[in-house]
Amino acid sequence: MKNIFIPEQWNNFFVMVGSGAAALAGLIFVAMSINHQIIIQNTTHKNRAINMLTGYSAIFMASSFALIGNQYLEVLGFEWLVLWLIATFIFIRGYVVAIRAGMSFIGLNTPRLAGGTICYVAEVISAVFLILGYPTGLYIAAIGIIVLFAFLISGAWLLMIGIYENRAK
Repeated sequence: MKNIFIPEQWNNFFVMVGSGAAALAGLIFVAMSINHQIIIQNTTHKNRAINMLTGYSAIFMASSFALIGNQYLEVLGFEWLVLWLIATFIFIRGYVVAIRAGMSFIGLNTPRLAGGTICYVAEVISAVFLILGYPTGLYIAAIGIIVLFAFLISGAWLLMIGIYENRAK
């Protein structure tokens, strides 16, 4: 172990990203509460909602882990590895279940699945870099999180469009 602590300059990034993820998770939760019957009845909407909440929660938790004081990079890497492996599994499983159900195909396509999976895999890779003691993992994680935010925001929008589509029927 190289025993390197997380550099202080990363704190602002994790505070900003973590608080943004928590706020957006809350908005998704409210939207789900308002439209719960439509979401529960549609497998695609249900899995998309699960994926959005899981993604935002994972970003919030990863940021929280990073803000723990006097923590070695290797320890953070292990925490992130467990967290991002679980989140990756939930994301891929949700997509597969939604595609198999065939209830709504809005946004269920290969580029979205591939793009989201790449973001989650980038987070897993960043965790491995940190476990190995390479601070470069923080940069990989930052890029992955920022791009994942874009996928999660667009996924939330697709969820709202899908709900609107169901109401129109």
